[in-house]
This record gives sequence, structure tokens and C-alpha cells, in this order.
Amino acid sequence: MQDMAVRAVRRGAARFAADTPADAEKRRGVRRMKAIAAGLLLFVALIYILAKWAQNAGAGGWAAYVAAAAEAGMVGALADWFAVTALFRHPLGIPIPHTAIIPTKKDQLGVSLGSFVGENFLSEDVVRARLRSVGFGGRLGTWLAEPAHADRVTSELSTALRGALTVLRDSDVQAVVGEAITRRAEAVEIAPGAGRMLEKIVADGGHRRAVDLVCVRAHDWLVLHSDSVIEAVEGGAPGWTPRFVDKRIGERVYKELLRFVTEMRDSPGHPARGALDRFLADFASDLQSDMDTRARVERLKGEILNRGEVQDIIGSVWSSVRGMIVAAAEDERSELRLRARASFLSLGARLAIDGRLQAKLEGWLEDAAVYVVTTYRGEITSLITDTVASWDAEHTSRKIEAHIGRDLQFIRINGTVVGALAGLLIYAISHAVGA
Repeated sequence: MQDMAVRAVRRGAARFAADTPADAEKRRGVRRMKAIAAGLLLFVALIYILAKWAQNAGAGGWAAYVAAAAEAGMVGALADWFAVTALFRHPLGIPIPHTAIIPTKKDQLGVSLGSFVGENFLSEDVVRARLRSVGFGGRLGTWLAEPAHADRVTSELSTALRGALTVLRDSDVQAVVGEAITRRAEAVEIAPGAGRMLEKIVADGGHRRAVDLVCVRAHDWLVLHSDSVIEAVEGGAPGWTPRFVDKRIGERVYKELLRFVTEMRDSPGHPARGALDRFLADFASDLQSDMDTRARVERLKGEILNRGEVQDIIGSVWSSVRGMIVAAAEDERSELRLRARASFLSLGARLAIDGRLQAKLEGWLEDAAVYVVTTYRGEITSLITDTVASWDAEHTSRKIEAHIGRDLQFIRINGTVVGALAGLLIYAISHAVGA
């Protein structure tokens, strides 16, 4: 995780270091403004020279005023040039203390910026106040209540779902699903629950349809396979009995068996049905209370679960479920997507008018955002400090100057103008007081 963060910082530093056409254009703008500011300095210097010449030549009192204004303008221009230049480099290449501030203090500036962001933007009060002022719940409800927006959300979620199911490896998911189902089945004793269910079925007579079906199928099978039944009876007869006797016995057994099944099929009150009801009721009771029966059921459950065929069936559950979900996600008219769309529309309509629901949703969002910023504030601010620390000092200075240098040159221009006006005012006051 740390390596990924370091690589991300390096990629960010590389992108920052790379000059763009926009950077080149901004540098040209900075150079133009520097030329204008320098030209203005030369202009007031020329005015100062001419004013001094005129003053010495006896041109009159006005020359002194102009010279004073021009002199103060030069001082202001030079002072602001020094201040602006000191941000990015040593003026005239002289390593004067507290100059070239950005290159030499880059890392400290990064730490200060990270601390500033952490204290003023990533605090709990700021996050909660900002999210609360947005009114996210009502806006989301109004937006989601539009059918077009609900369609869009449904489509995007379907795409994301298909993508997630495509990325997952079937073998891994099948192993997890199989293990989860097996572990859950092994941890829960099934006999008592099965007993209660069977007891309820017998009490309600729900098993009788199954008995009817078995009787019908047994009768039909006997009718179609009479020869097989007779041959099976003959095959089990002793070898010393005559064959015609074996055949007569087989036919007799078959007829009695067919009669028994027919009567059981046609007579709901047949004694065999009653005996089966009592057997099932007793078995349901044993499943719930007889420890020996419960232990046998658990052993049988374990044997069944450990069979490879059963594990294959459990594992294949994921493949079936995945196929159904993918198919439903791809089909715009599938029940899954239609229900999802209807749910989004209903949620949007409720959110738009239900203040309590809005407050609950906004509370969840606030809690989640606060948890993120308070838990990971250090990681977020370290991203700022680490990124700034990874930048090249000289290139960083040039980059920042390209972005804000044009505005800074106005400081030089304003310093020249303001200095000239201040110098003129001071000279005028001094002259007036001295007079």
C-alpha cells in the first residue's frame, strides 16, 4: 500500500514537472509583464534625469516636484522588484538572507499547506457544516425521481455489476460459496428443524399428495413391467421347485401386489395409508427428541456433504446464479432491471418530500465523511507534503512563477505609480511646511 502511494506521488510529481503548452503561454505573458514593469522603471528614471536637468537649468519649481515624484517612483519600483524576485530566486544572484523563498522553503511550505488543509478543511465541524448546507438528500431525491435519471442509474449499476462479475474468478467464488454453505450446514443441526417441518406437513395432510403420486406411479409401473416382477419372483425361488410352480407363485405375487397398490391408490382410508401416517408422525417426533435418531441424521448429513458430487453441485450454484444475474443485468426489460428502476423512482420520490428520510441519509453521509477525514487525515495531508517534497525546487519555482508571476508584475507597476504619488505628496508637504 505504501509503495502504491509512493508511485502515485512520483507520477504526480512527473506530471507537475512536465511543461505544457499552457505553461509556455503563461511564461510568455510573465515576460511581457516584466518588460512593461522594467520599461516603466526606465521611464521614471528618464523623467528623473530630465527633471533634474531642467531643475539645474532653472526651469522652475515644477521640475523639483517632478524629480521628487520620479525619484520615489524608482524607489518603489526597485523595492517591489526586489520583493517579487526574492520569492523565486536570489536578486542579481546574490544569496541575500530570506530570498529565493519558494525554492529554499519548498518543503516547509508543503508541510504548512498540509497542516492548513488538515486543520481548516478536514475537521469534523467543517465537513458536517458543508455537507449539511448542500442539502444532499433533497437534491438526490429530486434528481432520482426523474425517469431518465433512474434509467441512467440503473444502466450504470448494471454495467458495474456485469464488470464485477466478469472480473471475479469462478473458481475462487465457487470455493468460497462451497465452503460457506458446507460450514453453515455442518454448524446447524438439521434433525430438529426437519422434524418440526415433517410434523407440520403430516398434521396438515400435505404428504398425502406425494403418497397419491407414488401410488399412481407404482401402479402404472407394475402394469407396464409385469413380466419383470414375475421373473424376479421366479428367480428367487429354490432350485428344486418345478418351474411351473415358480411361475404360478410369481403370477400370484404379482396379482396380490397389483391389487394392494390399486386399493391403496383408490382408497384414501386404506390401512396402509394410516400406517404410513403413524410412521411419519413417529419419525417426526424422533427427529426432534430421540438423540440416537438425531445423531444418525447428523452422520448421514456429514457423509452426504463430504461426497464429491455434492460439493460439485454446491460449487455450481455460483455459476448458475452468476449466469442469471449477468443475463438479467444485460436485458433492459428483465425483471431485475425493471424492479431496480422502480425502486430508484420510489426512493427518489420519497427523498424529495420526506424530511426524516433526508435527515437520515444526510446523517449517514456526514458520519461516513467524518470517519474518513478523521481517520485518514494524516494520510491525506501527507499526500500534499510528500508530493510537494518530491518536486524539483528550481522547476517548482519556475512553474509557480509562470502561474502567478503575471499578477505579481502588477505589484511592481503599482509600486512605481504609488511610490511616485507618495514621493510627490511628501515633497509637496515638506515644501509647504518649509515655506
